[in-house]
Amino acid sequence: MNTLKAAREPKTSAFAVRETGILLVLVCMCLALAFTTPRFAEVENLLLVARQFSMFATMGVGMTMVILTGGIDLSVGSVLALSGCVAAKCIVWLAPHADAHIVVFAGILAGLATGLLCGLVNGLIVAKLGIPPFIVTLGMMSIARGLVYVITRGRPVVELPDEFFFLGQGRIWRVPFPVVCMLVIAFIGAVFLARTRLGRNIYAVGGNEEAARLSGINVDKVKIVVYSLCGLLAGFAGVTTASHLSSAQATSGLTNELDVIAAVIVGGTSLMGGSGTVLGTVIGAALMGVLRNGLILRGVSANWQLIPLGTVIIVAVVFDQLHQRRRERTQTRLQRN
Repeated sequence: MNTLKAAREPKTSAFAVRETGILLVLVCMCLALAFTTPRFAEVENLLLVARQFSMFATMGVGMTMVILTGGIDLSVGSVLALSGCVAAKCIVWLAPHADAHIVVFAGILAGLATGLLCGLVNGLIVAKLGIPPFIVTLGMMSIARGLVYVITRGRPVVELPDEFFFLGQGRIWRVPFPVVCMLVIAFIGAVFLARTRLGRNIYAVGGNEEAARLSGINVDKVKIVVYSLCGLLAGFAGVTTASHLSSAQATSGLTNELDVIAAVIVGGTSLMGGSGTVLGTVIGAALMGVLRNGLILRGVSANWQLIPLGTVIIVAVVFDQLHQRRRERTQTRLQRN
């Protein structure tokens, strides 16, 4: 019971140390770029960076919950594309028959429902059939991408009404609306994980699934919920991306799953499950976004940009493994005493 209680409770002190370290790296990186690249510190560029990483951070909230349970979701990029295309197609089909605002609302709901459905299917298969998440979500990645090409026939969905574009292109004061949505979603996700019973159960399942099951936690329900939420947020990102591009592209979201997972891991969430926070994920997404923007402004070739980005991911995973081993040694020492 003590093991389960420890797993249920987020280790805030350890998390604060890791988040502080990541935030410090981000601040140092921003200062270095501000002094060496004049255009970086311009307000419009900073807002552009925030707009660019907001989608990864938004999907990262759901991915954080999945990884906290010890799972993974490789399908978010394809679900993003499928949700955006379904929303756009729905809007185009309904446009001649109803008011533009109603059509846009219906399209957004269709896109969100598509993402939720994909996540629900992932969760049901993982929880009820016991198939490894890597295999299930890899299959969903292929299925969703295939459906995108079937629906669009490889062509972009265009001629969308202006009312649809605010979601991805609008601003509140000077702040891009997707950034506002990211902050709201991140806040809700953080409160959900830290302050609700289901949120604490997510940590418990990731910390020790068997102990959680024996204590009466419905492990299957927890897994279904986290994969459904991950799919829902990927659906939201897909609709927002289509709005931002003024069209739904069949190629949207390619390799986005890697960027999202990277943001979560760089943000301090353990691949082993049981530890991590939404705040860390947002900081991780910001760090990756700033690094990518800095490389572009410095004129680094696109071919070379992947190298430092990949290096950051590897360093984050190595750090996570070292932290995990140190924690295991500490627990072993305490048990002996």
